[in-house]
Amino acid sequence: MSPDDEEDPQPTVAVLRARLRAAETEIRTPPGLWERVRGPEAAGGVLTAGSAPARGSGPAKDCVPPGRSVRPRGFVPHARASRRAGHHRAVLSLAAALAVLLIGAGGWLLLTPGVPDGQHPAGHAAPTLTVHNAETACRDHRTLECALRLARTPYGRYAAPDNAAGHVWGRDRLSARCVVTDGTLVRDESGMTSTRWYLATTREGTTGWLPGVRTRNTTEVRLCTTEEARVRPGRG
Repeated sequence: MSPDDEEDPQPTVAVLRARLRAAETEIRTPPGLWERVRGPEAAGGVLTAGSAPARGSGPAKDCVPPGRSVRPRGFVPHARASRRAGHHRAVLSLAAALAVLLIGAGGWLLLTPGVPDGQHPAGHAAPTLTVHNAETACRDHRTLECALRLARTPYGRYAAPDNAAGHVWGRDRLSARCVVTDGTLVRDESGMTSTRWYLATTREGTTGWLPGVRTRNTTEVRLCTTEEARVRPGRG
């Protein structure tokens, strides 16, 4: 074959390029391709970022622009959910603390001497008080010098001449009826002070008001009613 008979390669390349361009213009997207690519999400009508609507349909309301994420309905950011959970825990903790305080306060009222119930619990005898003398030398002697006064009223001067209902001595045991907590302040020989006064009766039947400093205030005694607080036993 002579050089004149050889085929020029340039026209062949140009023809191939023209055919490729024609083939590209004839390519069409098969129907339903996007639905098959998206998979199950297409059934729910939710488009992911960068997806395109199927051909032949109008613009999708839920179409998400490229570069943005989809937030499901009812979605709460993690930080906001954490704050809400923390707030709920704080409210529950506060409620539990208040309940404990209320229960503790109720128990304190029930166990503290001087519960204002107006009468002794059913089936229980009147509480017993033991007389305490701050002077050690007088605790075992029943002399006039060691006698302690029972007052006629808890609101008068303890040492007043007309405020004596009787006398008791150290270690005597008295039957307590009730107690007032706002009586006259009394100080014993050791410096102990108290405004508590007990309406009490001796074994011999003498009734009077015993200052709180003349006992140890360790016995549960109910509060006196208004009428009982006005009781003024006879002079002893």
